[in-house]
Order: sequence, then structure tokens, then C-alpha cells
Amino acid sequence: MPSSLPAAVRRAALALGLAAAALAPAAIAALPMPAAAQPAFAQDAGMRTTRSPHAFPATVERLAQAIEKNGMIVVARASASAGAAQRGVSIRGNAVLMAFRNDFAVRMLAASVPAGFEAPIRFYVTEDGQGAVWLSYRPPSAVFAPYADGGEALKAIGAELDPIFAAIAADTIGAAPLAR
Repeated sequence: MPSSLPAAVRRAALALGLAAAALAPAAIAALPMPAAAQPAFAQDAGMRTTRSPHAFPATVERLAQAIEKNGMIVVARASASAGAAQRGVSIRGNAVLMAFRNDFAVRMLAASVPAGFEAPIRFYVTEDGQGAVWLSYRPPSAVFAPYADGGEALKAIGAELDPIFAAIAADTIGAAPLAR
């Protein structure tokens, strides 16, 4: 610290520095820490993340099958790893499959037009550095929760969709073969 500063300023800066140093371990300990071996994003509000026993490509295919089996529609797919592979670049697997159904979309929009930003609802399949594959999604009730303008109607839609999305996740990571 420059000696040109008044002594009182130097003492105050030293006291603040000591106080910050004393509080740092508590502040670090208070930070949310990801669960062991889960991807860091898995700790986001409402996120459900489960390790898949299947390889990455099989998990993505099983997810598409499970979406259809549970009466939803794969509205869109995106995969940076597939795009990178087309360019000759290899990165860990990741894919987003977006699922919804028009009858739910019509009801959701009747309840809350702003909530339409969230549809279709995403499932995210990732592969970590150790080769483990993870399936993540937010339950529809958590996805729609910020949209208070939707009232009870939007809450009811989320509650109706939650078990469907949970079944999709369970079927994806389950051991039983899935048929289209």
C-alpha cells in the first residue's frame, strides 16, 4: 500500500482486507456446490439430472422414443457435437430434444402468452469428461412457474405435464427396450 496515503486510510484498508480474508472461507463454503459427479448446470433451479446407463447415442435415441411413447412430439433437435463432427471436430456429446404437443400449446397460450417462450420444453443429454452420460430437464411446473399471469390454468398444465416428462426421463434411462 502506498505510504503517500494518510495513515487512517491505510489502517482502514488493512482492516477491510483482514475482514475480507476472515470472511472468505465462510463465503466460499456458502456457495452452492454441485452434487458429486453431476454436471454443474444440474444444480440450476428445478433441474432434474440423472445419469444414464446407456452410451450417448443410445440415450439420445431412447429419449426420442420415450417422448413418442409418452404421447408427446419431438418438436426440434439440436446438437453441437453432431454439428462439430460434420466439420471434423470432436467434442463431448450433447443434444437438446424439445418436446411438446399442440393441445398443450393452445391451452398454455390461452393461460399465458409470455409462457409460450418456454415451449417446447427441453431435454438435454450430455457426456462428461469421464464418458458418463446425463439426462437433464426442468419439470414443466418449474418451467412455467415464473409466469404468474397464467394463474391456476398454467399451474394445472404444468402439473399435468410433470408426470409425463418424468415418465419420459424414466423410460429413457431404464433398462427395458423401447419400441416406437
